[in-house]
Amino acid sequence: MSSTSDSLVPPSIHVAIVEDDPSFRDALSKVLETAPDMRLANIAGTRAEGLAMLQGPPADVLLVDLGLPDGSGIDVIHAAILRWPSCNIMVSTNFGDETHVMRSIEAGAAGYLLKDSSPAKIVDEIRSLASGGSPISPIIARQVLARFRAAAPADIVAGPSASASPAEPSTLLSAREKEVLDYITRGFTAQEIARLMELSPFTVRTFVRRIYSKLKVTSKTEAIYEARTLGLLPD
Repeated sequence: MSSTSDSLVPPSIHVAIVEDDPSFRDALSKVLETAPDMRLANIAGTRAEGLAMLQGPPADVLLVDLGLPDGSGIDVIHAAILRWPSCNIMVSTNFGDETHVMRSIEAGAAGYLLKDSSPAKIVDEIRSLASGGSPISPIIARQVLARFRAAAPADIVAGPSASASPAEPSTLLSAREKEVLDYITRGFTAQEIARLMELSPFTVRTFVRRIYSKLKVTSKTEAIYEARTLGLLPD
């Protein structure tokens, strides 16, 4: 029988790292190993090792450096989106230029931190990412905002692209996302859904965040209404 203290232990955030700098990697690993709510799941030091790592069990958070000795970490991000679709991906790098930032975000990264952040700070940001946030270094956030501000006037004048066609409602959500949405509709909490689907709560929250994003809503009530309007749920 479990003790009361055991039941209060928070679920672990499984973290995988792709980082070629030994000193930074070691410092980050030590901080992760002392965090009570985290577990270091795997470490890779090259692009090839990172891609091979993705053949194994998925982590909740994947931390990726971009400047790897045998290629770009963006390749790892692309592969992780396909192999570990429920994983939250965050870049940790020295590259702060717009090209790397935008390519990483377009590839699927949900966070972007420069290595001027301490390992302890990065661990705090990993918690934020696992809880549904998108941690971005302030200087990077300023670049992203400037990019969208510059693009906005052209988008307003041009209007929506005539060639862009919305996704069919039936294919808007993946099978797993539909399953999560069904549980949400029936009133289950993230913790309960995690147990029923044999997933971590962090993974469930990732699915919920993606459902909201795809349906362009911000709450459970709006998600249910929009899904029913699109025919994704029975009336």
